[in-house]
Amino acid sequence: MVALTAWVLALVPPFVTWSTRYEFAQAIQFGLFAVAVPAMVVAGGPWRWLGLASKRPLQFDSDGRLLSTAPLRPVDRIASRRLNELGHRRAIVLVLVFVAQTILWRSSPVVNALVRHPWLEVIESLALVGAGVLLWLDLIESAPFRPRTTRPFRIGMSATAMWAVWVTAYLMAMSHNSWYPAIHHEAGRGLSQSADQQISAAILWFTSAVAFMPVVFSNLIRWLQSEDDPDDELYQLVRQHRTRGFFGTNP
Repeated sequence: MVALTAWVLALVPPFVTWSTRYEFAQAIQFGLFAVAVPAMVVAGGPWRWLGLASKRPLQFDSDGRLLSTAPLRPVDRIASRRLNELGHRRAIVLVLVFVAQTILWRSSPVVNALVRHPWLEVIESLALVGAGVLLWLDLIESAPFRPRTTRPFRIGMSATAMWAVWVTAYLMAMSHNSWYPAIHHEAGRGLSQSADQQISAAILWFTSAVAFMPVVFSNLIRWLQSEDDPDDELYQLVRQHRTRGFFGTNP
């Protein structure tokens, strides 16, 4: 409910009006759509509450075959298929999609278009939230979904996504000229261009850090505390990719 409320509030007045006047409002919208809302949706695990998944946890045997005798709901079937498709290829694609969308939706032509045509923000929110939910399903557990990647990969995925947001925010904050000329700053009235840019960068840094940092450190701690030697697991991953190829089996 919190995620849905934040999503809706970012698309209606007065917030949608502020997004045509201030860069920090655009940054808040992007932070919500790309990071906060998807993270809250997946962490909240609304699938059973919405009736899309059975209330009983799915049970599998040692070979990964489903043992549950309860009727499977749509999300249960999707989660079961995901467990049989373990690997890193799709996770890498999801991270690349997140990075590409970060660059796209924070670029000058696109933000200027959002300022001039606020209805495009609905498309922005659907694209970012949809891709973000798929990414977070491979970062944290959201019953009946489980991440398909190992902990070292989750650490790398989280760090890459966070740094993509940080770099774009840093470049915007350090720019002497505004990236978004459609947002007019009048001297002596309201925020200056420099202040608006710096506040926007701080918002993006804070949002991405709060969301991704816990994933990085929680997976790092659990990986180091696991019964298996983390070095052996890392070496095994490296050997696997050398023999199979980073994106699959070599021909």
